Amino acid sequence: MFAKPFIGDLSGHSDGVYCMAKHPKKLTTVISGSGDGELRIWDLSDRETKWKVVGHKSIVKGVCCSLTKDNLYFSCGTDKTVKIWNPDQSGEPLNTYVGKFAFSAIDHHRSDPIFITSGSQVDIWDENRSDPIKTFNWGVDTINTIRFNQTETNIFGTCGTDRTIILYDLRMNSPLTKSVLQMRTNAIAWNPMEAFNFTAANEDHNCYTFDMRKMDCALNVLKDHVSAVLDLDYSPTGEEIVTGAYDRTLRIYSARQGHSRDIYHTKRMQRIFCVKYSMDSKYVLSGSDDGSIRLWKAKASEKLGPKDYRERAHIEYQEKLIDRYKYLPEIKRISRHRNVPKVIKNAQNTKRIMLQAQRRKEENLRKHSKKGSIPYQVERKKPIVGIAK
Repeated sequence: MFAKPFIGDLSGHSDGVYCMAKHPKKLTTVISGSGDGELRIWDLSDRETKWKVVGHKSIVKGVCCSLTKDNLYFSCGTDKTVKIWNPDQSGEPLNTYVGKFAFSAIDHHRSDPIFITSGSQVDIWDENRSDPIKTFNWGVDTINTIRFNQTETNIFGTCGTDRTIILYDLRMNSPLTKSVLQMRTNAIAWNPMEAFNFTAANEDHNCYTFDMRKMDCALNVLKDHVSAVLDLDYSPTGEEIVTGAYDRTLRIYSARQGHSRDIYHTKRMQRIFCVKYSMDSKYVLSGSDDGSIRLWKAKASEKLGPKDYRERAHIEYQEKLIDRYKYLPEIKRISRHRNVPKVIKNAQNTKRIMLQAQRRKEENLRKHSKKGSIPYQVERKKPIVGIAK
């Protein structure tokens, strides 16, 4: 009840932090991009900037780390350029790729020197060539996010402004499948342990987990946010999901449950544009519109620093006690209690009233349809309304 999950902030950006990426091999290294075109590489242990450069003339929309070479970083922006950086060599980019349209996201292949970009179309780039080696286009206005599957490395997913989620395969010349949701998807994240599962952050305040082999229904729906979910990320274990939303809160979910186990917020934190789990699953990072990157504990009450054998045994014993008596009313009330901002609380009450009214309306329609007074026509809100293959 008295846990303090907030550890500290990484301040230095003068504009909102729009994108962020963690290094896959360096535990304490994170790169971020802001709205004024600035790139910064952070050391999480010291909470300081190791390297910075004004890399783009406008908003940095995507950053990623090379998975084939240790110290290469990629960035893309709305100035129609993709740049490769090596902080050890100079402040100038190693290479610059110029596209036809503004870029909205970038991601790197796990084992090959290939990266993908999104914008008005999907481009596949080779690091050694100046032009795209392949282009995908399926009638989408703009593609917001693009992500490689880290297990099935040739598969990647995109989400567009026309409410679609499209899956592609590098080995094929056409997309695999296309699904249309009722509202726009802002971000997707692949489960690092379950190769076929991914989760999509949607404008309807929910996140939907899908199996790419059966896209006609969601495996799980993550609820509790009261505004559009802007970004999400899986923990390296695949057991938990962190989400950041327009309602200025950050929530942590179990991947197999529908409601959040924790909610983080501060008075000064603005709308959250990007969130990341650390590579050891112990910390969570959030980048917001106020120009700060905040560092949180993944478990709010966990003690930082080394613990001796007796202390670890005591903590494990406490956790077993809580798990044994978790269904008792008092224990359940204490474990579920969270201090939530008044604005969020009021929005939750309003949303609950609206959902209850919708359910009552559907129940009344069912009753009337049984009596034969009016035909039974109910349009329930489903995550997917159409599929094209």
